[in-house]
Amino acid sequence: MMEGNFRKNIQTGQLVRVVQKQDQRSGELTEGIVVAILTKSPQHPHGIKVRLDTGEVGRVKEIVPEDE
Repeated sequence: MMEGNFRKNIQTGQLVRVVQKQDQRSGELTEGIVVAILTKSPQHPHGIKVRLDTGEVGRVKEIVPEDE
């Protein structure tokens, strides 16, 4: 499982699981396809912020391997 704290690990079109702002306490993950990478810095301790194909925004917690 690749880490979502490094921008270099994330590309548009990738399937990821993110935690949205309102789900930070529960830790509930939302799965979706990355359409935009919103964090400009090369890394972030809580995960790189992305926009999903559904329009939802969250920080990447897991990058789903292509064989899953």
